[in-house]
Amino acid sequence: MTESNKQTNSKEVPAAADGQQEQRRGGGRGDRERRGGRRGGGRGQDRDSEWQERVVQIRRVSKTVKGGKKMSFRAIVVVGNERGHVGVGVGKASDVIGAVRKGVADGKKHLVKVPLTRHSSIPTLSNGRDGAASVLIRPAAPGTGVIAGGSIRTVLELAGIKNVLAKRLGSKTPLNNARAAMVALAGLRTHKDTAKERGISLEQIYS
Repeated sequence: MTESNKQTNSKEVPAAADGQQEQRRGGGRGDRERRGGRRGGGRGQDRDSEWQERVVQIRRVSKTVKGGKKMSFRAIVVVGNERGHVGVGVGKASDVIGAVRKGVADGKKHLVKVPLTRHSSIPTLSNGRDGAASVLIRPAAPGTGVIAGGSIRTVLELAGIKNVLAKRLGSKTPLNNARAAMVALAGLRTHKDTAKERGISLEQIYS
């Protein structure tokens, strides 16, 4: 074997070895794409993290069946992003974790968009009623805070309202009060929307 062939062989061997080392290190393009896919999967978790869930009440309930009584748990959950979207959900399951999970899913199906002012309050006074529960919600000046109690306070806080006055009238049931608060928030309209529906200018409403 000539000296030139020895030199060429000695140059090819390290190149092949380097390629094997790169494959072992996982520096290929496919691995990079897989890593990018994993990173992209975390974005969905970030979107879900925008929503906050608060459990209002967990009760143990029973259902009479042919063989006796079937015990389960009922969870009332309020879901919101503190930016004008809030929902109330109810879930039932044989365990507490499953009931809360179903309540969160049900709350996200019944979201309500709340119009917020620049001072994180509501534009007008609103009344809501569900069953025997009645709720009165009134706008407040900056610095007032959330003056409310029970499940109504949870709904208002997760909706992003920071200055508001609310009063519970009638029933004390947490579920009915939460749903009455949702009815009151769903009926809110801005002055601009009201002027558009009535066919008048915005100045005429303030006059």
